[in-house]
Amino acid sequence: MSEQEIRTSFVNCSRGEAKRLALPRDLAEQPWDDLDFLGWCDPGAPDRGYVVTERGGEVVGVALRVVTQQRGRLHRGMCSLCLTTHPGNGVSLMTARRAGQAGRDNNSVGVYMCTDLACSLYVRGKKIPDLGGRLEESLTVEQQIDRTVDKLSAFLDKILA
Repeated sequence: MSEQEIRTSFVNCSRGEAKRLALPRDLAEQPWDDLDFLGWCDPGAPDRGYVVTERGGEVVGVALRVVTQQRGRLHRGMCSLCLTTHPGNGVSLMTARRAGQAGRDNNSVGVYMCTDLACSLYVRGKKIPDLGGRLEESLTVEQQIDRTVDKLSAFLDKILA
């Protein structure tokens, strides 16, 4: 995906906000073949994250607010998308303004996700969670990928509704 394609894809923020957001510096080096969506946190604003994915032949991006809670290392959270468990703050509530008038009226939806937004890499075993883990499943990796994509799609449906 190009920078321009990413910036014009955002459905829940203004064009000005999309123009000003910080894109990953290593955009060209992303492991595109292993990504079901591009997710990153804003290095200048750690309470902001972004997800961009292809959906129905179009690129769709959403701006997220990261709601972190200070949790001890003994606390574990599970990502709702990829079902990876993480200790401490490895899973956060990600909220997104809804698209259109609903978002302008401050309506939002949320989902618990890996704080680093690397769900695609965890599912494929390309990234190992810190002291967390992935549950042993009877599903194949391809089925787990499909489930993760379906769960992200359901979240996007709520944003776009």
